[in-house]
Amino acid sequence: MKGPRTSVPSLRRRGGRRAVIAAFVVLAAMVPAAGTALGAQEVEAELPYMCAFPSGPQAVTVRVAARFPDSAAKGEAIVPAEVTTTVELPEAAVAELGAAPGAEVRASTELAVALSQGEVRAEASWRGTAQPATVPAEGPLVLESAGDVPSVTPGSAGELRLHAGGLELATETQAGSATPDPAQDSPAPVSASCTLGEDAPEGGLLATIPVTGGETDGPSEGPSPSEGPSASTGTDTGEPGSADAPPGRLRVEAADPKDAPPCIAEEPTPVTLSAYVTGYSNVRKLDGANLIPLSCMIIEQVDAGFPGPDDQWLFRQPANVEFSYEGRRQTPPARATFLTYGFVPTTATMVLEQTEVIRLESDFYLGDPVKLDTAIRASLVLRLSDVKVNGTPLDVGSDCRTETPLTSHEPEPDRFPGPHIVLDGFGLAPWGGQPEGYQLTTGGPLTSEVDIPAFTGCGTSGGEDLNRLFTAAISGPGNYVKQIQGQTCMPLEATSEAMKDFCTPDGQPLVIPKPER
Repeated sequence: MKGPRTSVPSLRRRGGRRAVIAAFVVLAAMVPAAGTALGAQEVEAELPYMCAFPSGPQAVTVRVAARFPDSAAKGEAIVPAEVTTTVELPEAAVAELGAAPGAEVRASTELAVALSQGEVRAEASWRGTAQPATVPAEGPLVLESAGDVPSVTPGSAGELRLHAGGLELATETQAGSATPDPAQDSPAPVSASCTLGEDAPEGGLLATIPVTGGETDGPSEGPSPSEGPSASTGTDTGEPGSADAPPGRLRVEAADPKDAPPCIAEEPTPVTLSAYVTGYSNVRKLDGANLIPLSCMIIEQVDAGFPGPDDQWLFRQPANVEFSYEGRRQTPPARATFLTYGFVPTTATMVLEQTEVIRLESDFYLGDPVKLDTAIRASLVLRLSDVKVNGTPLDVGSDCRTETPLTSHEPEPDRFPGPHIVLDGFGLAPWGGQPEGYQLTTGGPLTSEVDIPAFTGCGTSGGEDLNRLFTAAISGPGNYVKQIQGQTCMPLEATSEAMKDFCTPDGQPLVIPKPER
């Protein structure tokens, strides 16, 4: 993910037509999804795990499901599809979350998957985010996560095996309307490291894929298990830009290994920060999630202080934020590619365009630990262009967009009128300990539930009006968004010792966040 960057200034056949629009339902996400080749080998493994919760170990059941090809050729990328990781927490483990019945739990998982072909070894990370799950009055809590996973390209013929390994589980609980006291503080986030049980069937085997294409070249050049390429970094053992793995090796590549776009402040001040942000958005009508492209944010901190006498323990740090892409306030254009209906290739370019300054407020509730509540209010319009179905262009015009910015619930409408989304971040900073969750400077997860407005401007003069069809297929409430902000860089201090791990020499963020669902 840390590719080279250059500095730029910041800141009439109706039935047939309906079939074409139905193919665009996958465009409903605010950002694109990577193309995936579906396989014919369906896998569902139920595995025992032991998870280290704060009060002690708890046994949990983990189910891993995916689709793989029945076979592959040497040098061909194998992309697991429809991957889900389901964690079933027994009642005793649910108690570890400190969540009352009726509360909502959001979870993310990271499953280590060991890859082997003969003596060659590598490892991939399968990350996923779960939809909110309601804590039951009794019995287990089921958390099903999904996400894009890395591909693997074998450099030799021979059997490729995938085994489940360690699992990292992170949960965050919010009081729901069904809880006895919805206004009470939410429990602190809980994380657990989980190990595969010794009695796991076949050692946690997930899939076996025969690889054809000639004699096995042997492992003499292959990495050892500790040196194998990691999907979390996007490293591999091939030449830069190569699609193939060298003989005897396994190439593991992230689902979207694009270089970071330039991110440099044009006229930074002593309180200017910059950071990258990425993540996923779910679309309720599609029952799916799509990647938010890696984007640059320029952050100008303003007016820090205590907001008033009513709460002497509250300190507030506001900031103004702007997306920056080639001098425009938007995300980078991102090309989406899918297989609609399992066989119709559909592509489009998508952009989120900022219409007003993004407002950020971080509230610090002083104590031990310090509690941090951050709200980011952003007015963003979704634009679509360059749409093709099965390679045939569909002319949506030059101004196909949502008619207003995306919206979500605003707890303070008098202070913040107008259409916008509110992204929330929560964190804890114990004195003398490591911070958890989201902080402006260190980054972390930001979440929201978004309404997608009706579309306008879709179609051309003299052509069919596509607005109603896009609106029917795409627009609506209940679309969960999770963004991950990276560690900030302070451009004016880029060459200082304090910033050496966070900034490039020309003042761009060095830390590239990884999207989570």
